[in-house]
This record gives sequence, structure tokens and C-alpha cells, in this order.
Amino acid sequence: MNTPGESKLWHKQSFKDHVSAYLYLLPFFLIFGIFTLFPVFWSAYISFFSWDVLGTKKYIGFQNYIWLFTDDPKFWKSVLNTFSIWLMSTIPNLFLALVLANILNQRFIKGKKLFRLGVIIPNITSLVAVAVIFGSFFGYNYGLINYFLSELGLDKYDWGASYWGAQFAVAVMVIWRWTGYNAVIYLAALQSIPADLYEAARIDGASRTQQFFKITIPMIRPMIIFTVIMSTIGGMQLFVEPLIFSGPTGGPEGQTLTMVLYLYTEAFTNNNYGYASAIAWMLFLIILLFSMFNNFLTKKINSAQ
Repeated sequence: MNTPGESKLWHKQSFKDHVSAYLYLLPFFLIFGIFTLFPVFWSAYISFFSWDVLGTKKYIGFQNYIWLFTDDPKFWKSVLNTFSIWLMSTIPNLFLALVLANILNQRFIKGKKLFRLGVIIPNITSLVAVAVIFGSFFGYNYGLINYFLSELGLDKYDWGASYWGAQFAVAVMVIWRWTGYNAVIYLAALQSIPADLYEAARIDGASRTQQFFKITIPMIRPMIIFTVIMSTIGGMQLFVEPLIFSGPTGGPEGQTLTMVLYLYTEAFTNNNYGYASAIAWMLFLIILLFSMFNNFLTKKINSAQ
């Protein structure tokens, strides 16, 4: 409700002032409506049709969703792969980021600005370049890792054909790309902790390990929760790394076929746009449920403090 002062100011403004304000905002709402809202509602609409773009749309109701749940093992395999790669990449990624941030926050480190710049470089490197380089690392005949295995007298390992090997390779790409980014977030949180707390703990005889678990972790807990939520959402949308490493099918046995990669294959390879839209809405539902779980977990942690 407007206060008397605000109401008086509103009446003092001319009609042109009001119109010009809306005109300034109009480009944003137009672009947002065309490129965000319209595709969302359009995908929900065509998820009830069988449509290959060139032909006529045929209304089939909830049949696409029924097929997803009852007659599509490949979809459930993509769900399992997505969660598997997410687990293999997210936990080491966040742990390494916390360790890296803690090292960069130490007083004895020289050239901190250079190191801080260095850790963020993997995140701004082209994803295609990253996937191509890591693909050469994990190559069977000329890959760097197999070269070291041969030097140690071990057999070569076919990373691309193996189920866990291919997922491990994709997980390593994700870890390499996002560890520095999360480390910068943790570093900002670490630098906001008052030095007095550590000084008081040292006077009381607390070891560095005790300081880490009793002061550092509780003080940066909001940032840890934030990175977990963002990593969860990003992990559910994993696409470029498995596409470049294993192709649109996710490998010979679909080892790295994630949900978004399966959606892409159905839409742009098989031209099943209605079915791909149903997959997109299922992906939205899964991310929503995960976000609700994270929110529930956050409230539980905060209430336990």
C-alpha cells in the first residue's frame, strides 16, 4: 500500500513519465517472453503430441509420459547414469575445492593472486576443448593414461568401452572444470571469518584440525549448502562432456547417456519432439524434487545449530 508521500509523488508525475518507465522495461519482458516463457509453455503443449516437426501433430494425451514410465528402459538408464556421474564428480569436487580454498587462504602462500587466477581458468576454458583434451588423455591406443599404465607394465584399459571407466572419465572432466570455481566461492567465505576466532582458539589450545571443524566449517556452512545445491542442478543437466567423449548415444552401451543427452538424441537425432518434451518435463520434475530435498536438508541443518 502506498504511503501518502508516495501517492502524492505518483500524481505529480506526468503520463509520459509513467509510459516511458514501462517502455524502458518492455524490451526485457519481450525477450524474456519470447525466449523463455514461450518455449516453456510450447514444450508443455507438444509433450501431449506425437510430432516430428515436418509432419502433422497427432494428439496422444499422456501417452508420451506413460511410455517414459512403463516402456523405456533407456530413459531410466539415463537417470541412473546421471545420478552415478553426479555422485562420482560432485563429492570429490566439493571436497577438493574446500581443501584448495583452505590452502590459498594460508598466510605463507606467496603469489596468491596468481594462484587465485589460475584456479578459475578451467571454468572459463571452452568445454569442447576440455572434452577433446580429456578424450585424448583417456584414449585407448595413444592416450596419456594408458601410456603410463604401459610404462608400469600394466595392460591398457579401454576407458571409452568400459561402463565405469567412461563415467569416471566424464566425472574427472567435471571435477577439473568446477573445482576452481567452487574454491573461489569457499575462499571468499573463508576470508569473511574474523581472525579473532582463530586467535582465541589458539590461546585455548585448539589444534588446526579442531579449528577447521569447529570454526571454519560452521562459519562457511551457508556457502557449502549453496555449492551443493548449484552442483546438484548442474549435475542433473550434464550434457557437453558426455556428448564429446562418447557421442550422442553415450557410448556403445550407453555408459554416459545422461538425461539431457537422451533428450537431445530424441529431439535432434530421432526427431521425436513430443517425446523429447516429455523427457524435459520429467527432468524439471526431478530437479524440483531434488531442490525441495535440499531445502528440507538445509532447514534441518539450521534447526540443529
